Amino acid sequence: QVQLVESGGGLVQAGGSLRLSCAASGRTFSNYVMGWFRQAPGKDREFVAAIRRRGITTYIEYADSVKGRFAISRDNAKNTMYLQMNSLKPEDTAVYYCAGRTDYSGSYYTSDNYNYWGQGTQVTVSS
Repeated sequence: QVQLVESGGGLVQAGGSLRLSCAASGRTFSNYVMGWFRQAPGKDREFVAAIRRRGITTYIEYADSVKGRFAISRDNAKNTMYLQMNSLKPEDTAVYYCAGRTDYSGSYYTSDNYNYWGQGTQVTVSS
């Protein structure tokens, strides 16, 4: 079992930056596939980024809409995952959720495949 708590959301102007954090409880954080999703009002929850490790190799995926602007990372020693968001746009406005899963099979882009979720943190980008 793992509990996830996001922080770092807020209001920022277009072109600005924010860094989200996701603190996880539990001893086996390093074994989890971790991801970020977001949900804007009236829209479905959508994939943002995911990070996993197999042996010494770290694998990262991004949604096309955030490639080159967002960077996902994790510090297993601190049981924390991050999302650095740069060049923010008004369309990035959403509640951002961190998510975790122990199963490495199946799509990393599908929210249904994640077992654990944080409560979400609001990101608002003004134009």
